[in-house]
Amino acid sequence: MNSSLQPLVIGHRGAAGEAPENTLASFRLAAEQGAQMVELDVHLSADGQLIVCHDDTLDRTTDGAGAIRDQTAEEIRRADAGAWFGPAFAGERVPLLSEVYELLPLTVEINVEVKDAAGEQLDAKLLDFLRQGTNLFRTVVSSFDHKLLVRLKAAEPELRIGLLYAADLYHHASYAALLETEVWSLHPHHGLIGREDAEDAKAAGIAVYPYTANRPEEWERLAAIGVSGIITDYPGRLNDWLAQRAGR
Repeated sequence: MNSSLQPLVIGHRGAAGEAPENTLASFRLAAEQGAQMVELDVHLSADGQLIVCHDDTLDRTTDGAGAIRDQTAEEIRRADAGAWFGPAFAGERVPLLSEVYELLPLTVEINVEVKDAAGEQLDAKLLDFLRQGTNLFRTVVSSFDHKLLVRLKAAEPELRIGLLYAADLYHHASYAALLETEVWSLHPHHGLIGREDAEDAKAAGIAVYPYTANRPEEWERLAAIGVSGIITDYPGRLNDWLAQRAGR
């Protein structure tokens, strides 16, 4: 867990405010802007490949269409995933998870959010990948599907898991304890976490990575209550803001 006074800068889908989300261009930019971690989303293709995309279809973020689970990786990668954002990004492709790990320096951690476990088919594919090289030790797997996270943790005890949620829980750390397994991090909506919640999590040895805070007033509140990291579409701006705050 981050023990420094400054929260980790976590690039949401890379640097999604300044580059097409979940593309290599976006992850590259986040790393260049000093993000210490990036967040991304994975789905399983028809041929069992781990595809980095937020939605379960290609329609919103590419010029392609249709469900990811119904198409092979080769078919998915024919789509242009960058032109919609701006002409400078035309030709960006929907990446494989392996490509993101190969692209980013080992110093950049990766928060893999599982969107759809495909009826547990994704479990083994993801764990097989994470067990390669140093992948496991630079990864936090998060999901709104907490049963999935418990399954993954049982199958791979070294895996770090993070609980995604959008509820204003009565006691955040106590909910994590209900899972009866080691939880690395809590990933609440940034507006639904307070100082006492963050302090309770810290006392329980659990990191707090709220999503998705993009404005200075949001960063100020989160930094003031002592969160471990901030998930943002603008990692460069957040890094600049944190530097200015440290110099006050």
